[in-house]
Amino acid sequence: MGSISSETAIIFVGICLLLGIASRQLLKGTRVPYTVALLILGIALGSIEYGTKHHLGKIGDGIRLWANIDPDLLLAVFLPGLLFESSFTMEVHQIKKCMVQMLLLAGPGVLISTFLLGAAIKLIFPYNWSWTTSLLLGGLLGATDPVAVVAHLKELGASKKLSTMIEGESVMNDGIAIVVFQLFFRMATGSSMNWVAVAKFLAQVSLGAVGIGIAFGLASVLWLKYVFNDTVIEITLTLAVSYIAYFTAQEWLDVSGILTVMTLGMFYAAVARTAFRGDGQQSLHHFWEMIAYIANTLIFILSGVVIAEGVLGNSTVFKSHEYSWGYLILLYLFVQISRLAVVAVLYPCLRYFGYGLNWREATILVWSGLRGAVSLSLSLSVKRSSDSSSYISPETGILFVFFTGGIVFFTLVLNGSTTQFILHFLDLDKLSAAKRRILDYTKYEMMNKALEIYGKFGDDEELGPADWPTVKKYIATVSDVEGEQAHPHTQSHSDDKLDLMNLEDIRIRFLNGVQAAYWEMVEEGIITQKIANLLLQSVDEALDLVSQEPLSDWKRLKANVHFPNYYKFLQIRLFPRKLVKYFTVGRLESACYICSAFLRAHRISCRQLHEFIGESEVTSTVFGESEIEREEAKTFLEDVRVTFPQVLHVLKTRQVTYSVLKHLSDYVQNLEKVGLLEKKEIVHLHDAVQIDVKKLLRNPPLVKIPKAQDLVSVNPLLGALPPTMCERLLGSTKLALKLRGSTLYKEGTNPNGIWIILNGVVEWASKSIKNKHSLHPTFIQGSFLGLYEVVNGRPYICDMITDSIVLCFFIEAEKILALLSSDPAIEDFFWKECATTLARILLPQIFENIPMQEVRALVAENLTMRTYLKEESIEVPQHFIALLLEGYIKGQGIQEELIAAPAALMPLYGDMSSPGSELSDNKFASFFRQASCYQVESRARVAMLNIAAYEAKRCIQRSSSLDSNLKDHPTRSQIREHGGLMTWPDRYFKPTQPHEHPIAETSEHADNLSVRAVQLSMYGSVIDDDETGTPSQGFPGNK
Repeated sequence: MGSISSETAIIFVGICLLLGIASRQLLKGTRVPYTVALLILGIALGSIEYGTKHHLGKIGDGIRLWANIDPDLLLAVFLPGLLFESSFTMEVHQIKKCMVQMLLLAGPGVLISTFLLGAAIKLIFPYNWSWTTSLLLGGLLGATDPVAVVAHLKELGASKKLSTMIEGESVMNDGIAIVVFQLFFRMATGSSMNWVAVAKFLAQVSLGAVGIGIAFGLASVLWLKYVFNDTVIEITLTLAVSYIAYFTAQEWLDVSGILTVMTLGMFYAAVARTAFRGDGQQSLHHFWEMIAYIANTLIFILSGVVIAEGVLGNSTVFKSHEYSWGYLILLYLFVQISRLAVVAVLYPCLRYFGYGLNWREATILVWSGLRGAVSLSLSLSVKRSSDSSSYISPETGILFVFFTGGIVFFTLVLNGSTTQFILHFLDLDKLSAAKRRILDYTKYEMMNKALEIYGKFGDDEELGPADWPTVKKYIATVSDVEGEQAHPHTQSHSDDKLDLMNLEDIRIRFLNGVQAAYWEMVEEGIITQKIANLLLQSVDEALDLVSQEPLSDWKRLKANVHFPNYYKFLQIRLFPRKLVKYFTVGRLESACYICSAFLRAHRISCRQLHEFIGESEVTSTVFGESEIEREEAKTFLEDVRVTFPQVLHVLKTRQVTYSVLKHLSDYVQNLEKVGLLEKKEIVHLHDAVQIDVKKLLRNPPLVKIPKAQDLVSVNPLLGALPPTMCERLLGSTKLALKLRGSTLYKEGTNPNGIWIILNGVVEWASKSIKNKHSLHPTFIQGSFLGLYEVVNGRPYICDMITDSIVLCFFIEAEKILALLSSDPAIEDFFWKECATTLARILLPQIFENIPMQEVRALVAENLTMRTYLKEESIEVPQHFIALLLEGYIKGQGIQEELIAAPAALMPLYGDMSSPGSELSDNKFASFFRQASCYQVESRARVAMLNIAAYEAKRCIQRSSSLDSNLKDHPTRSQIREHGGLMTWPDRYFKPTQPHEHPIAETSEHADNLSVRAVQLSMYGSVIDDDETGTPSQGFPGNK
């Protein structure tokens, strides 16, 4: 050993990594775990070095260095990283749910297995070992090894719940097994301990480890709060704290280092997972995945080397014990029997607690009891101690390594290689009927997507067209799709079982969508780390109950959503209002965060599920459950809006501030990617933005509730009008506050005025306009409701009912009509605003998912209006949508019926899939018409909307490299999508008129009014009144 250069150890590491890469690549897609191949390769290397005369030179020197490494050092190098990665990636909720099962297997299970194996070794094996020595070997082999199990489970197709239970058991019971090993090792080496001392030792080593793990977790998480957007520091901190915690527990405080690191990892999974955002979270995941892969590769090859060295390097011992190989096979059988006995004895409890356990899962639990490097390292410790101990002979130490190495080999090769076959045989890796139907449906959608992509890239100026049959041949995923696409929820009415499976499956997908929306909110800075943990936990708990009850994630949040208990007491007039605010407002913030995030996540999940699967009885049921869940959250926010409206205003201001700063940071990074800025410039801008973000997080803004006149000045309609006209319009009108459920007007009643929404949400409903495609038929602040009916002089076309507390104005119809007749530009401006509202009502499948300010911008830039006289023809060009605002027309071609305003007009032919694939399903839209040409029966006003220009602009901007990382987040890029439409915010856009269609241009003054409305809708109070020439108006009074 003295003549071997220590640098040769690096050669062994490099060889191991190369072998690991080759094994992983060659065995990918097979049912043989690559860890089995690594163990066999390690045995082969060790056999060549120790069992033949042909040594491996420098490589062999490295092998010998690693084979003779201190066992404690071996554990200290590899275990902290492996255990932390394993614990950190486990699902916290599933850990809680399976905790009793894991404790049973790790506590009583390890003890039962230890005593069964110890008794078998003492009574059957011919080595005349003492009870303590026999129990020592039983303790070595009595627990599954987390290193082996974790590496193995990641390659299997077992369910997440079963994997969590097996993985958690292996991590916990190995810690317990080491404690038991230390106990029997002390007793085997001469220490005398009574039952009290044994109990004290076990409690100190185990409970002390849990306490140390939590302490290190608290300290490091507290440190992370002061680290902002520095991935290197975040990752390094997790690595350092895992090793320091292990060393502190194992060496200084004499407690279990394994249990300490396991507790630390679970603490991070429970508390700190949301502390890592965006790229930092991805980088952390990849880093620990790489650490685990490298450690597994080295430790399994090294285990094979040690096994070979133990057998071939001590041949004289086995000559005197010629039946050792037979007893090794017998010991392997005893290990399996003891594992079976543990699961059988504990099966009633395992079946009752947690997620339960059926006989198929119990079979996998028995067969997946692998042993690995931890057991082997402990046996090496016994061997090393036996060289200088008077209680354990060197021969016993060698046999310990032999038996332990043999069991590691057999469990990994036999159990590990066949576990996936057993999973398949027991049907534990099969998809349910509901999942198979979704999978088939998704393949059809993928084929449609492939056709869409081919249409975009299949031809170009430089290379010409592509060959679709060849393209399809190489898309093996969807090449076998044949026949007609079937909806996944289409089945016979008698198939109730499949219907229940579909309902459970859709609930799971819906809640997964909600959880994904929460993670997106964490990334966007919309919710805090503490709130995110509550929300994510509520979804985890609701997922457990999808087969038993409707959606129930709100039930887990209700306890955190309420006014403080002392609020009623503070409402006594003896207490000043400011004192009530001080003790109440701060405590309402978290509840408002929860409610707003909950409502937003459910809304997002509804939209995504509807876009993916469409309408069905099952999805409608789930959407109805979601709507019921949202009621209480809406009610709470309304109560807060009435009592402390400044709370909601403050929270929204914080969210927008963080979002703007984050988008600025992304924009700066994009400029660096495309090479428009140099490194020094990037560093300067990035540091400036990060300073602003830190300031925001450490000193969040405290914003006062805006005054009513401020809301008027930024209203798109009132703020766009000249001051004199606005004063004439408002007159003595006073501000109104409508409670939720208030009816603004009813369908079919004569219009007596319009409602201008300054704040809040209003829901529309209609008996004549079927809104099958409308998931959220709502209007928000900045909307003008009833304007179309007043201007057109016809009854209201739908009901308008407040869906929250609404701050609004009511303006009489006479004032609107007087203003309408005073200036043609005002008339044109009003008609454009009517088109904005009608577009969302008549065509929700296109416009409902587009924010109101974007619809207004779309109308301002891409809409032209013309009045047609009787007997004139109206042709709607390809990729246009027309809105009949007034008059009567008759469709020619397919539908020869009289069409009255309002109506949406479409060309008879043409691909409109880009703006909304559901347009072809026009039978559900009663105000939707499609014809080759339209004949005017009486004077008609028609607004033409160029959808193709809008979509082309979106595609160009989304495909630009400058916005590469924003294209998957439409909400982030809405300003850039209207780059030519709304410059920030001191310049007007120049509306582009579609030259393809001969429609008369509107006046420049009307365009300026529309421009002003768009800018106010997008930017609000950011608009400088002096630059636009429209100062803020006075406010007539409050109600």
